[in-house]
Amino acid sequence: MIRFLSIFLVSLFPCLVFGQVPFPELPQPIASFSLEEKDWSVEAPTTPKVGAPHAPTPMSIPGGRVIKTMELQSLLEKNKSILIIDVLDSKTRKSIPGAFWMSGAGDGRFFAAEKSRFSAAMEKLTVGDKARPVVFLCISSECWLSYNAALHAIEAGYTDVIWYRGGTNAWRGANLEWTKPEKVSW
Repeated sequence: MIRFLSIFLVSLFPCLVFGQVPFPELPQPIASFSLEEKDWSVEAPTTPKVGAPHAPTPMSIPGGRVIKTMELQSLLEKNKSILIIDVLDSKTRKSIPGAFWMSGAGDGRFFAAEKSRFSAAMEKLTVGDKARPVVFLCISSECWLSYNAALHAIEAGYTDVIWYRGGTNAWRGANLEWTKPEKVSW
């Protein structure tokens, strides 16, 4: 009975039950950019995708939440404790203001050593707060790197994992500011 009640409450009020940061309420419909709402009918796996990372992604992520561009912009304006992590693999990068850049953190093949290094970097960035809201992003809704990194964080015990599916293509499509992120060696 208690298990049923817990599942029922989580399905109705996930933000209240887990203490997740609520997304801002915006006038409907919410504008979308650069295919961030494109549904390619891709199933949402519970394990990271191995192989070519640039392919259509699912609309949801098990254990996490998906946020759109205008919601993220509003959330960042209201809540300065949001941690933003860009995981695109590249030699140079521009991203959302305030983002940390963890190139390689979205690899689908994490073994014990990578999991340990990822957890240590996350521990440092969140100052040990596994309930801190963490947003993962890469380039677009056709990139699995941020999805994979979000799953790695969920596996590491983070409870407020947010996947910004649209990535920097959607952010730029909305004509929002972007800058060079702070690189994190891990």
